[in-house]
Amino acid sequence: MPKLKKTPTYLYGIEITKPHSKLMYAHNEMCADEMKFNIRDAWANEIIKFMGDDEWPTESNKYNKIIDIQRSVCATGFGEGFTIDEVNKDFLSNLSDMANWQLHEEYSYMSFKNLVPRTRFMMLGFNVEADYDFCTDIDLSPVLTEVHA
Repeated sequence: MPKLKKTPTYLYGIEITKPHSKLMYAHNEMCADEMKFNIRDAWANEIIKFMGDDEWPTESNKYNKIIDIQRSVCATGFGEGFTIDEVNKDFLSNLSDMANWQLHEEYSYMSFKNLVPRTRFMMLGFNVEADYDFCTDIDLSPVLTEVHA
C-alpha cells in the first residue's frame, strides 16, 4: 500500500518543513530580533531601578522581576559579591548568543510571566508548545513580502 503524503502545514503563510526552509530561517531571525529587543528593553527598565546601587540583589520579593529575566537568559545564577555591571555584561553577552530554539522556549515563559510583551509572530518549526504572539494564522509574515517584492 502506498504511503500517503502528509498535508503541508502553513503558519503565517510559510510552509512548515523539516529541515527548516530558507523562509523559515528568515522568519525566525526576524522574530529573534524582536524578542531580543524586547528582552533588552525589559532588562534596561529593571536595571534603572538600581541606579546608585552597585551590588546584585540577593533573592527577595522586591527584585523578583530582574532575577527572573536574568535566569531566563543566563545559564548561571548570581548571588552576593557580584556587581550590577558584571551581571549586565554577562546577561547581554548571553542574550546575543542565544540559540533560536532556546529563545523560543524562554520567551514563551517570560511572556507568560508578563516579563516581556507578546510579539507579532512566533518562531516556526519548534515542537515546544509556546504561545507568545498576538496575531492569527491568517496573518502573513513580512518575510514573504520581502521575498516576493
